[in-house]
Amino acid sequence: MRASRQAKKLLFAILAWAIAMASFVFFRYAQSPELPQWAVGSADLATLAIYMGIIFGSLHWLSNLIADFSAISRLPYIFSVIFKGLFLLLGATTLAYITQYLNMWAIENHTATIRQMLTVHIVYSPSFQALMVYLVVVRVGLAFIEQMALLVGPRVLLNIGMGKYHKPRYEQSLFLYIDMVASTAHAESLGDYRFSRLIQDSFSLLSDTVANNEAEIYRYMGDAVFIHWPLEKGVVEDRCMNIYFEFSQQLNWQRKYFEEQYGFVPKFKAAAHCGQVVAAVVGVQKQEISFFSDVINTLARLQDQCNPLGQRMLISGSLASRLENDNSQYQLANLGPIKLKGKQHSIEVFGVSPKA
Repeated sequence: MRASRQAKKLLFAILAWAIAMASFVFFRYAQSPELPQWAVGSADLATLAIYMGIIFGSLHWLSNLIADFSAISRLPYIFSVIFKGLFLLLGATTLAYITQYLNMWAIENHTATIRQMLTVHIVYSPSFQALMVYLVVVRVGLAFIEQMALLVGPRVLLNIGMGKYHKPRYEQSLFLYIDMVASTAHAESLGDYRFSRLIQDSFSLLSDTVANNEAEIYRYMGDAVFIHWPLEKGVVEDRCMNIYFEFSQQLNWQRKYFEEQYGFVPKFKAAAHCGQVVAAVVGVQKQEISFFSDVINTLARLQDQCNPLGQRMLISGSLASRLENDNSQYQLANLGPIKLKGKQHSIEVFGVSPKA
């Protein structure tokens, strides 16, 4: 799943840079009545845009990969942007020198066809400085979009941009609610600062498993987090259960770190429920997509039953009936109808545990 996610990021980077380079080439050359000396026909302009898109898109993806899996990811975001920009400029400059050398070799050996193919040698032309400025502007713009996608989620960002939720609309959604066990006691023993660091360290482990299961963070609420999917995606391949148990496994793998820093390994409980919700964009200065439904309230009440029922994770009967049980790696235990606080009617509740 991680390889698939990185492949999607690489394709997105190449596509974005191909569009950016096509714009650069168009405004730089297509308006001129004469083609550049290196171009045989107008098709060479498209070749240049595609070739530069692949090169700079790959550099863009590689800089993100290095930043995400190094200490740079823990620095303030501005330092990450500076690193990615310098990485791209260094790659562009290196490419210019390599291309210039190949062009000189092609001229000396009278291989004109090779020289014509190496259209990217334009980066070493007098417009090199203009191209560098353009690269910086595009890189900063894409970094801003990527950061916005991290803050609100890529699907939410796209939907807000397309105006999908400016009018409330009905949807079928699946929600997962994960909450820390004994959070009040931990906050009192650690103090506000260390407890906030505990929350940061804990939820930072969620990012990979949320992305791997094609989910999105709906909202953080102190020591709890709401995660959601469109219903048809959330029930596939046990995704709504994978996140919780993979998260618990990640915490256990980091046991040594948590015991050294806080004296214990935090534990979490979870609940999942699905149903019809109304989704709409709310706010003006700080917009977000909010969900309105009794599903959210029922989910919170369901999660409160984890401790009384002695379960790590609970799901509703309506969700259990939609799951693919044939090859599931989890076992569902029917706990019968349960009367939830503040609800008139009982709902069917199932406990979830990994199969041995």
